[in-house]
Amino acid sequence: MPRDVPFANYVEAVAYGANVTLVNGLISDCGRIVAERKEKEGWFDVSTLKEPFRVEGKKTMGYELVEQLGWEYPDAVFYPTGGGVGLIGMWKAFAELEELGWVRPGRKPRMIAIQSTGCAPVVRAFEQGADVSQMWQNAATFAAGLRVPKPYGDSIMLKILRESGGVALALSDAQILASLRDWARNEGIFLSPEGAAATAAYDDLLAAGFLKAEDRVVLFNTGAGLKYTDVTAEAVGLQRPYTAT
Repeated sequence: MPRDVPFANYVEAVAYGANVTLVNGLISDCGRIVAERKEKEGWFDVSTLKEPFRVEGKKTMGYELVEQLGWEYPDAVFYPTGGGVGLIGMWKAFAELEELGWVRPGRKPRMIAIQSTGCAPVVRAFEQGADVSQMWQNAATFAAGLRVPKPYGDSIMLKILRESGGVALALSDAQILASLRDWARNEGIFLSPEGAAATAAYDDLLAAGFLKAEDRVVLFNTGAGLKYTDVTAEAVGLQRPYTAT
């Protein structure tokens, strides 16, 4: 894990009995170390798109959202995009649903990839019309799940975004944090920073006219706010109060 991973993730891994290596770098550096050591140490690489099970698991999101909408597609799906396997998996699910005859063939949802302005390789590639992304230098955002400087499945994601008539957009950490606080105070939902990127993006695309208020959309909150208490506290300048004795 990156050394600055949200602390709850580190604690959870240790509690489960994992041997955790903290890396001075990003998730891409962790992936590189796994690739360098896996043969010698007999590891099975479960990182993004290196095995089939993760996509197959993520695709259940696509099945579930269509089932819960009465076997109809929404107009758009917002997905916070770091590695982007969820977006890829859902698109696979939609194709399978049509092949099974469980959904009427037609226009699939517009897929919307959300990143942070501090790490937005897919957004930059989408805007430039490129087929693949380039490594994002000095990636930095408190939305740790979006801090992926070069997604392994970038070419697949970019193809999906264009096929679906979707878009990729990046929000600043200030916008993400503002949406996180707004939803906590007014909706009683403590979003993860990545989930708050999706809610901020929804407001942004409504204001831009890309979506209409009556459009049926699904926004994914890909984490729990309580697992990000340390990074969220730092973002709002909150410190633990101590009582003198």
